[in-house]
Amino acid sequence: MGSRRHSREYALQMLYQQDLSGDPLPHVFEHYWRRQAEEDAETREFAETLVRGVADQKEEIDVFIAKYSTHWKLNRMAAVDKNILRMAVFELKNCKDIPLRVTLNEAIEIAKKFGSEESGSFINGVLDKIAKEIKKEM
Repeated sequence: MGSRRHSREYALQMLYQQDLSGDPLPHVFEHYWRRQAEEDAETREFAETLVRGVADQKEEIDVFIAKYSTHWKLNRMAAVDKNILRMAVFELKNCKDIPLRVTLNEAIEIAKKFGSEESGSFINGVLDKIAKEIKKEM
């Protein structure tokens, strides 16, 4: 598994922790990395980029997700699914060096690992619609 996959998984866990605790990001980072002391700087940097990006653009990202997650309100989504969607939308809109397909596949695989039995299909359906819109904007 590549370091970017690790970064995405770490970012998901930090976003989840921040959602539940409400702690400020510096505290979340400090607490999280204490348990992952052996990770390299590149992995940490990409994970923190995702977390900060989602935090900075959360309102905009959530509006975007709400628009394309028909029949699902954000406050009713599982926290894991919601944060995977947030990370993927941030990545699609801001990380132009990462191919769209890679972002989609990574989000789906992480959803299968950390989410419910239906998470992979749900994430795929929502992100497919979002990706088409983002492609138009490019």
